[in-house]
Amino acid sequence: MSDFVSAVELNDLLTRGAPVRVIDVRWRLDRPEAGHDDYLTGHIPGAVFAALDTELSTHGEPSEGRHPLPSTATLQDAARRWGVRAGDTVVAYDDFRGISAARAWWLLRQGGVDVRVLDGGIQGWKAAGFDVATDDVSPEPGDVVLDPIGGDALSIDEAAAFPASGVLIDARAADRYRGDSEPFDPVGGHIPGARNLPEPVHFDAEGRILDRETILASFAEVGVTPGTAVAAYCGSGVTAAHTALVLHEVGIEAKVFPGSWSQWSNTPGRPVATGDQPG
Repeated sequence: MSDFVSAVELNDLLTRGAPVRVIDVRWRLDRPEAGHDDYLTGHIPGAVFAALDTELSTHGEPSEGRHPLPSTATLQDAARRWGVRAGDTVVAYDDFRGISAARAWWLLRQGGVDVRVLDGGIQGWKAAGFDVATDDVSPEPGDVVLDPIGGDALSIDEAAAFPASGVLIDARAADRYRGDSEPFDPVGGHIPGARNLPEPVHFDAEGRILDRETILASFAEVGVTPGTAVAAYCGSGVTAAHTALVLHEVGIEAKVFPGSWSQWSNTPGRPVATGDQPG
């Protein structure tokens, strides 16, 4: 079964009254508050806004990264606020190729929830001719009970050791990987041994996922084939979850280093590689 659902499929589920809870996970790193503003300008009817910075993350010291994992209790409280009940399917979407929606997918999947990502996001919904709403949805609280999360996450030490036994993917833009620029963190470069495969290269101009053969070929270029041990990181653990989503879609399981470069670069003594090679 695909991790993605089309706008037509989602509309059909909603029209039939299927047990589906839709969450809007729009978010911007430079303006975190903009996501809710965008939600209010037009969202899928019935969708609840999910706050990436406070519900899909927690806050800590810089040495923990920009988006440390929420506790299971925090995520469960958020899911219940979204109205998620036992047995519901959650469909997450955003406005940029599923990057932030994938964070919800990655966490909720660990919690035992049946979760999908809307292929094409809010743009795909509108392009299909479906209406949007502008209310701030506050549903009746749900009763979902989540399994413990965190089992698919790597610690900083595990991330450091990973290239010795598998492929560690750096999902950031190539210039950040090389260390040519670093707009968010104190040091530029990458974790030694990591290979660069920026997201969202696996999506078309309309934000829809590419075909399986193209995706597999892309990952094979950095050494990932079925059976390969693979993990991903990015700037703060959001885009890396998107890499894990794409890999899962083509049948490859991946771990995520949620602290990512924001944790690595704020931890004294961690080595840094620069240039276009793993190092």
